[in-house]
Amino acid sequence: MARQEQGGKSRQRVRPAGRTATKANRLLAGNIATRPPATGRSRAGGVTAGARETPPPVDIRNLPACIQDIVLAAQDVDPGPPEPLDFHQLRGRLEAARVALPPLYRESFLVPFVRVLDQLGPQGYAEVLMKDPQREREAGLLLDVAQTILQNGEDYQLIATDAFEEVVSDLYDGFLSAEDRRGVEPPDLGVIPPLVKWGNPTFGPYTWPVDVTSQVFDMGAGVVNLPPTHARTGLLAWAALGHEVGGHDILHADVGLADELSEAVTNRLASEGLATLGTYWGERIDETASDVLGILNMGPAAGIGLIGYFRGLDLAFGGQGKLRNRGPSSDPHPADILRGYLAGYVVARLRFDRAADWSQVILAETEKDLVPAELVLAGKTVTPANARKSAELVADTLVAYKAAALENHSLGSIQNWRNRDEEKVEVMRRLLISGIGSLPERVVEGVYAAHLVAAGVTAALAAESDVRRIFDRMLRLLKQMHDQNPSWGPLFIRHPGDVKPHYFYPYPSRMV
Repeated sequence: MARQEQGGKSRQRVRPAGRTATKANRLLAGNIATRPPATGRSRAGGVTAGARETPPPVDIRNLPACIQDIVLAAQDVDPGPPEPLDFHQLRGRLEAARVALPPLYRESFLVPFVRVLDQLGPQGYAEVLMKDPQREREAGLLLDVAQTILQNGEDYQLIATDAFEEVVSDLYDGFLSAEDRRGVEPPDLGVIPPLVKWGNPTFGPYTWPVDVTSQVFDMGAGVVNLPPTHARTGLLAWAALGHEVGGHDILHADVGLADELSEAVTNRLASEGLATLGTYWGERIDETASDVLGILNMGPAAGIGLIGYFRGLDLAFGGQGKLRNRGPSSDPHPADILRGYLAGYVVARLRFDRAADWSQVILAETEKDLVPAELVLAGKTVTPANARKSAELVADTLVAYKAAALENHSLGSIQNWRNRDEEKVEVMRRLLISGIGSLPERVVEGVYAAHLVAAGVTAALAAESDVRRIFDRMLRLLKQMHDQNPSWGPLFIRHPGDVKPHYFYPYPSRMV
C-alpha cells in the first residue's frame, strides 16, 4: 500500500568507497566478484547465462510452506529501532550519519531534511509528534525520514538493509534508466531511487512516494518501509517491493500519470458494458497500476508472490488463509480476488515464452479462493464472469495504453519481462539452491536485483525447498550486488544503468 500524507541495468559496477567499501571489508572480505561491463540495463540485454536451456516446469508445490513463512513473519511484532523523540539527540545522530550516505543522497535527501528540521526546532518537532500519535500522517513521515538516515548511518540490520536498498534501487532504475526510457522524458519529480528503512510492523510494506517527500521536505527521493521481521523471514513480502517501488514510487514521479490511467481504465470498461466495475477499478488506480508495474518489473514471481503473501496475512490475522472476495468501498485496494485475476492476466501479456503457463498457474490459484456469494465490491454483487472480464480488460489497458504523461508510451513498452530475464532467473535459482557463497563474474553480468528476488521466490516455491535457507542466501547475494553499486560510491551517479560505454564494434572478447 502507499502511505500518503492525509489531505490525502547494463550497469558497470564501480567499486564504491566509504561506507559501502568498509562494510564489504568487514562482512564479505575476499568474497566480492568484480562485475565486468554489461551490455544494457534493458531487460533484453546482457545475456550471460550461456546457451538457452529448456526451462523447468512451473513448480509451486512448496507454496504452503512459503505461506507459513509469511504467517510467522506477520506474527512477529518487532518494532525495530525506537523513535528518535529527543530533538537534540536526533540532530547529533544525523550529523554522525552524514558520512554514511553517498553524495547523491546527502545532497537530495539529508540536507533538505535537516534544513526543515532546523526550522522546526525542538518545540515544532515535539508539536508535530504530538498531533499525530498514530504516526500515520506528518509525524509518521517525519520519523520515517529520520529513521531512514539513521538506520543507514548506524548499520541497523547491516546485510538486510543493503540488500533491501539494492532491490529498491534496481526496480527504480529499471523504469527510469535511459536504456529502457528512450523517447520518454525524465519524470517530473523523483529521479533517484527511494531510500529504505525498517519499522511499523502493523503497517506492513508501504512507501512515502516522492511527491509527498518533495512537498513536505523538498527531497528528491521517497522512502520505502518493510517490517523488521522481513530482514530475516517472510520471503514472499520481498516480491511486494515491485508493487511499492516499481509501482507507487514510479506512478507518483510523473505528474498526471495516475489520473490518466484511471480515466483510460474507466472508459475502457464502460465501453465493454462494465461501467460500474470501471468506476471501481478507476477509483483504485494507485494500487491497481502498482500491481501491474510490479509484475512488469519482476515478472511472474511478483504475481504468484502476491497470492501467497495475501493468504499468509489472512491466516495470520485469524482468517482461513484465502484471498478476500469482498472489497469494501472504503478500501483503496481492489479485493484480493480481483488482484489475483489481474496478476494472472498481466503475466499473460509479458514477453517471455512461459507467460501463458505462469498465467494459468496464477489464475488457477486465484480461482481456488473464489466464493461467488461473497463477491461484493463497494456494496454491489458482481458475477465471477464479470470480475474476471474486468480484470483482463484492466490488465490489457494498463500494459498497452499509451499515456500522454509518458510521451505517448505505454508502461509495457518501457518495462517488461522477457526470455532473457527468465534465463537469468534460472541461473540465480541454481545458485540459491546450491548455496554458492558468491556471485561468479561470468554469471552475474547483466543480472540485477529483480532477477535475484524473482529467483528467490520461485526457488522457494519449488517442492521440498528450504525457504529460510534460500532467503538467507538471497540476502547475502543482494548485499554483494549493493557493495558494487556505483550510486553508493563517491560519484554523483543517478542511474547506474546509464553508466556504460558505447562500443564501435562487437569485439569477440565482449561476445559471451
